[in-house]
Amino acid sequence: MPSKYPYNKRPSQPKSSAQLVYGIQPVLEAFKAGKSLDKIFLLRTSKTSESEEVLALAQERNVPVSRVPEEKLNRLTRKNHQGIVAFMAAIDYQPLNHIVDRVYEEGRMPLLLLLDRVTDVRNFGAIARTAACTGVDAIVVPVKGAAAIGPDAIKTSAGALNHIPVCREESLKATVKYLQEYGLKVVACTEKAADNIYDLAFQEPTALIMGSEEDGISDELIQSADYLAKLPMSGGVDSLNVSVATGVFLFEVVRQRRG
Repeated sequence: MPSKYPYNKRPSQPKSSAQLVYGIQPVLEAFKAGKSLDKIFLLRTSKTSESEEVLALAQERNVPVSRVPEEKLNRLTRKNHQGIVAFMAAIDYQPLNHIVDRVYEEGRMPLLLLLDRVTDVRNFGAIARTAACTGVDAIVVPVKGAAAIGPDAIKTSAGALNHIPVCREESLKATVKYLQEYGLKVVACTEKAADNIYDLAFQEPTALIMGSEEDGISDELIQSADYLAKLPMSGGVDSLNVSVATGVFLFEVVRQRRG
């Protein structure tokens, strides 16, 4: 039976803790070896050809880069950092286009989950666990404004991050447009919706957008979505924890597709 994951293999096992890479050549070698980097701290005044190469590779791989003073780098490590320190990612991020292509090639309907401004690590881990249980093909997060995927998220996911791809994209708005062009219906899950979840049909390729409890989904993503949907609420409570709400939405998709 064909694998649902790109390259005919599951994502690599998450690492147990963050790993530092420092020095210009080790960081470049990490990129060239295909390693996933979580974040790069680059000396603010660095303008060498090697630092420009790092910036170009970081942009290509959607790795966030912070320009910082030397004091910040010295706090990260006392070693000879040469003006650059990088954190290895706790998971190997996957290319979204490969995942969507593979799902279609297998004759299945894609189900993707986009998380906008979900920064709480424990919520992310709980969401990943539910996503794995409901057959989500990938979780998509932005380069900036997302939960740090480290040991706490991995622990909270109860191993789910071993089994579900995570994609990191520069712009969720551009991602929504890309998915729509690929034939996916994009549903923003928000209390601003007129329709509730049970008014929509999910027997087609679908991407759900979930937002944080504090800020919700950004206006630009709400405007870009094909549909808006909310959960019917009663009893004087107007919202749920985002991981709980995500579970309700995902299991409704499962119910409809199996029914």
